[in-house]
Amino acid sequence: MAKSASSPAQTVVLSCEGLAKTYNEGGLNTRVFEGLSLEVRAGETIAIVGASGAGKSTLLHLLGGLDRASAGEVWVAGERMSSLSDADRGRLRNRALGFVYQFHHLLPEFTAVENVMMPLMIAGAGRTEAEARAAELLGRVGLEQRLMHKPGELSGGERQRCAVARALVTRPACVLGDEPTGNLDARTAAAVFELMKELNREIGTALVLVTHDRELAARLDRRLELFEGRLRVLDS
Repeated sequence: MAKSASSPAQTVVLSCEGLAKTYNEGGLNTRVFEGLSLEVRAGETIAIVGASGAGKSTLLHLLGGLDRASAGEVWVAGERMSSLSDADRGRLRNRALGFVYQFHHLLPEFTAVENVMMPLMIAGAGRTEAEARAAELLGRVGLEQRLMHKPGELSGGERQRCAVARALVTRPACVLGDEPTGNLDARTAAAVFELMKELNREIGTALVLVTHDRELAARLDRRLELFEGRLRVLDS
């Protein structure tokens, strides 16, 4: 499988080949899926849909290097994840990927700007630079008046916008979203989704979103369904 192409717009930023996951519980092997292959190119948006329990979140965890596959390979920004040490895999994940979950996972003891600064600080940025970049992006998501507020002082929609800012602050090649609007009311969900699409267009970050929302899925470039352990393309 080619991992990149000649033009930036065609660059493969995330891919997997022959991916499989099996769990062993009580001496029994439970296969979630096998033989999955996927290429995500710079700037494109992909929806992964499927029934509950189909393995969508598991797939996202494997693509993000948060779990190890039973077989197959994952490449992030041209690097094969299985060939990296835990420390190098963590550094690559922090640099090249962003994550947005159904629940925001903000650290409650830190302010909004401190939460968004964190990936930059982990990457080695100085505090002044990290704070300036975090504040700028929080302003872009409409939270310029909420920089010093802790998550408990923010509404659900504000917390999720903060989580989106944190996912994008390093300008990653790809953002992986696991039901990123699933815990929000319809109006707030639509606003958060539009924000992610706007930043996708401006920054060029690819989006791979697991979602049960078929209307949201239909607004992305590609729709894939995880069905009976296989990824299949859905009609536009």
